[in-house]
Amino acid sequence: MTRLTARIATLALVAAGSVAGTALADEPGHCTYIQQNMFAGPFHVCEMPIDAARCEELGKTDENKDAVHAAGACPVEGLVGTCDKGATKLLYYDGDPSGLEIGCGFQDGTWSTP
Repeated sequence: MTRLTARIATLALVAAGSVAGTALADEPGHCTYIQQNMFAGPFHVCEMPIDAARCEELGKTDENKDAVHAAGACPVEGLVGTCDKGATKLLYYDGDPSGLEIGCGFQDGTWSTP
């Protein structure tokens, strides 16, 4: 009986770990990608908070590419500026800050520099 109880407990832990891993994939984090469209880019950007599904979608929008989702906040090293769009923040790591500020306005965002 003790062996059966131990096996059931082990199976329960394995199942709980599988469910927990799935839940983490759906949690908001950040998405780094190359942003490009017919008007501007390419720019190295990071958007947060974003879940994995939305990150994948961003990587396929316009001419964007190389989208990668990860946990936590966007890195701030090498930051040129941030476009605060309300629900999300879009961080730019290259580009002309004055031009990016104009583009941020077209996204109904508020531009700030580090």
